[in-house]
Amino acid sequence: MPLARLPSMSALIAFEAAARHESFTHAARELCLTESAISRQINGLESSLQIQLFVRVKQRVMLTKAGSLYSEQVRDILRTLERNTISIAAHGSGEGSLELAVLPTFATEWLIPRLPGFYEQHPKMKVNMGVKTNPFSFEEEHFEAAIHHGKPIWPRATSDFLFREEMILVARADLIGTSIKKTADVLKFPLLYSTTRPESWKQWFAAAGIPSNSTPVQSFGFELHSMLVRAAQSGLGIALVPGFLVPEQAWRDGLVRAHEISIPADDSYYLVYPNNMRHSAPLEAFREWILEQAQKFGNEKPN
Repeated sequence: MPLARLPSMSALIAFEAAARHESFTHAARELCLTESAISRQINGLESSLQIQLFVRVKQRVMLTKAGSLYSEQVRDILRTLERNTISIAAHGSGEGSLELAVLPTFATEWLIPRLPGFYEQHPKMKVNMGVKTNPFSFEEEHFEAAIHHGKPIWPRATSDFLFREEMILVARADLIGTSIKKTADVLKFPLLYSTTRPESWKQWFAAAGIPSNSTPVQSFGFELHSMLVRAAQSGLGIALVPGFLVPEQAWRDGLVRAHEISIPADDSYYLVYPNNMRHSAPLEAFREWILEQAQKFGNEKPN
């Protein structure tokens, strides 16, 4: 079966405007065309598709079911095309934006507080952030780079090392008091863990010399580290979290180290981006900046 001839861009733009307003008159006004020109574009589109997109009733037009579905698809395509056009136009300039996928707690506690420094260096650039907690396909998403925690394995992409982290035990001071005198005493309290790192407590037990089959009085799982910290703040138990993700306010509000033993996380943080994005000026600017910030952070002494 031969492929259908693709509609012209002018026909799609006219259809999208007419569908959004459900009015040829308003679409013509928006696009600075005559109403008859809009009508010709729609008639040509319907003829090409061999389907009715509008129902015409006297002086009004209404979308058919097929027209409503098609209008949503066309609108998404035009928005994507607009975004990609703006992005490609910015690649060789000192302006533009970067679509960055982030880990939520990392962004809140580490990245965003440092961003003013980036904007001081690059006032005409911007970083748009969206949350992605698991690896994804750059080909299927609008993101141009990602902050990743894990192994540096990502298909057809470059992974730039940022830093590793130390996992520490935190709890409310009035929950634990002075009751933790030896490592096994942590088992007297509920243990809070990240569901994305289910083996972390076993690793801490190994470092602390506690038998791996030991069980606490209770345990609770949380997907995000921000939830984990908040649970510890609320007195739900002892949390094992990356130390740098504990906000300063939490320490001021009564959170303390529940035990001095810390463990290095198995994995590290990386800036990941498709191999074909290295020509992007916004990405290169952000990459240079965040690698510098990560190196400074890595050289800082822990609290």
